[in-house]
Amino acid sequence: MIAWTIYITFAGAVLLLFLPRTFSRWIALLTTTATFAISLATFFCHDLDLAHFTTIVRVPWVPALCMNYHLAVDGISLTLVLVTSITAVSSVLFSWDVANDQRPNEFFFWLLLVVGSSFGVFLSTDLFLLFVFYELVIVPKYFLIAIWGSTNKEYGAMKLTLYSFFGGALVFIGIIAAYVSAGSLDLNQLAQFRFTPQLQAWAFPVLFLGFAVLAGVWPLHTWAPTGHVAAPTAGSMLLAGIVMKLGAYGGLRVAMNLFPQGFQMWRSWIAILAVIGVVYAAAVALRQRDLKFVIGYSSVSHMGFVLLGLATANVLGVSGAVLQMFSHGVIGALLFAVAGRMIYRRTHTRDLDELSLMELNRALPFAAFVFVIASAASMGIPGFSGFAAEITILIGAWKTFPIAVWITGVGMVLVAAFTLRALKKSFFEGGSAISSGDVKGPAASPPLMTSPAERPIHLEPISVPEKLGASLLIFATVAIGIYPKFLLDRIQPAVEAMRFLKTGG
Repeated sequence: MIAWTIYITFAGAVLLLFLPRTFSRWIALLTTTATFAISLATFFCHDLDLAHFTTIVRVPWVPALCMNYHLAVDGISLTLVLVTSITAVSSVLFSWDVANDQRPNEFFFWLLLVVGSSFGVFLSTDLFLLFVFYELVIVPKYFLIAIWGSTNKEYGAMKLTLYSFFGGALVFIGIIAAYVSAGSLDLNQLAQFRFTPQLQAWAFPVLFLGFAVLAGVWPLHTWAPTGHVAAPTAGSMLLAGIVMKLGAYGGLRVAMNLFPQGFQMWRSWIAILAVIGVVYAAAVALRQRDLKFVIGYSSVSHMGFVLLGLATANVLGVSGAVLQMFSHGVIGALLFAVAGRMIYRRTHTRDLDELSLMELNRALPFAAFVFVIASAASMGIPGFSGFAAEITILIGAWKTFPIAVWITGVGMVLVAAFTLRALKKSFFEGGSAISSGDVKGPAASPPLMTSPAERPIHLEPISVPEKLGASLLIFATVAIGIYPKFLLDRIQPAVEAMRFLKTGG
């Protein structure tokens, strides 16, 4: 049944091309809500073997090349399908008032293509099918940013695309090497095949690095902050909530599991890159003036925790990495929703110095409340999913890389520093005469912000769809923060079955 998340999403995208624009947002909402309901229902299904792939559909695709349309699910892919559906629903709600002159049919068409392709990556068990879905994500992301973005949108879209194609080329080389050696593209069969140590020594870093580019690994991370800033709000939410997870998932599911000996050779370097990414990105975020750049570098820092968890090569660390994928997907989407939709759309600025003069906590109290919650979750405060994920990763890392845990602690302090700085400057500093009003649409555009204290600015209140989208994301991070066992019970069996955790590789 979970395969219908792909079919329904693509069907909704096609339907948008033929129906009037008046129905576009409703089609997008119904489509994403249906996929959320399916993923949630599957999550509570007791008939699935969470430790191993449960085949959903398998039909011949290109028999001559051993390619099959093979979809399957286990505890890891099920978790990531769930976070994809949650992020998709909230991104549509935060795009609810895309105006008719902004081509809403095309906007939601590209949005649904990103979502549907992401479902395909997480559910594919044929390596070539996974690669097709993986590459398919790039095209709609480019158009979302290049057409509906802001702040050097052409540059941001092109940079994201070029980095993605570079990573995809490396992935394709790794796939060819695995196919030529094993004669199969089935992930189950490939996981049982013993590749030569010589092949694994070079194929693993090529394949893992190809996937890690999209995960924002340092030093190939610079596309991420630029892409986040250039993208529209929904684009940033999808980029942080879903797309960056595709790279981390591919590194775990394909590179690490197919080439376990290669992983053992290179995992110390993965840990080093992860720690550098955590600390460096957090330090850079501390110096940013644009709120979206702060959150963009924050995403790179938090994805460093995912890589560190993967490098631990133990059940606890890797399970924490998957939990962090879910957690950051929800928290990152929430942060970008506040910065892009609630703040920038109303004030037409993301400059922290300008925002500090506006006293937005009084003008937009709900936005202030949501940003406080999102900031607490991002800092890893107990009671939120960020804490559950990071503490699981750090405990797992302590068993393998204790020095890395100490260094990562510096990064966590920097995360708290730049998060509190952004929170203070955005909502709790200054004293301009700004009030919430009922002015909507183009009339709600504020005057030039050259002297905010001199001219009162009326800001449009937070809309009901925005409140619903924020509430869904807040509920997800709080629920998992309070009861992480809900996800870990499904993640750990799949992690324990991974080949690279078994002695002898």
